[in-house]
Amino acid sequence: MSDRPPEAGSERLPDAESIYRSLLEQVRAGLEAESRRPSIIGVHSGGAWIAERLQRDLGLATPLGFLSSAFHRDDYGARGLPENIKPTQIGFEVAGADILLVDDILFTGRTVRAALNEIFDYGRPARVELAVLLDRGHRELPVAARYVGLDRPLAPPAAYVLSMDTHGRLRLEVE
Repeated sequence: MSDRPPEAGSERLPDAESIYRSLLEQVRAGLEAESRRPSIIGVHSGGAWIAERLQRDLGLATPLGFLSSAFHRDDYGARGLPENIKPTQIGFEVAGADILLVDDILFTGRTVRAALNEIFDYGRPARVELAVLLDRGHRELPVAARYVGLDRPLAPPAAYVLSMDTHGRLRLEVE
């Protein structure tokens, strides 16, 4: 793999499923090394898809939650609300919990900051770690993921887009 950032449409990305497997193995190794069983929270929508798969593939019986970061974003006025906003669903006690926050693509760090604010609306967790399928670089806030499926810088205005087909397979494209 090249460390050179791809231009939109110029470089073939690795298969999203292979990136997911890399992320899964990192998370599995990290949790086994520390004998941990965190509760997982996925950020809608791509992070929620990945969180569900991690929960299943890791065989975790701990709770699974989902959140929308839309109302906590500092660029809410410029972005507006997503068309199909999904509500936050955290059906477990956040206070004192060990949480693995899962998102699809890490870019500026603003979604993660907003997601942390949403989590803290539910209580103060003991620990929050971040897992992302893809880190595209260009951070604006001091945010780093502990688990990263693939680190592949991509300069704006190009963007990675994650989708899921009807069979639950992930697909990653550059727009």
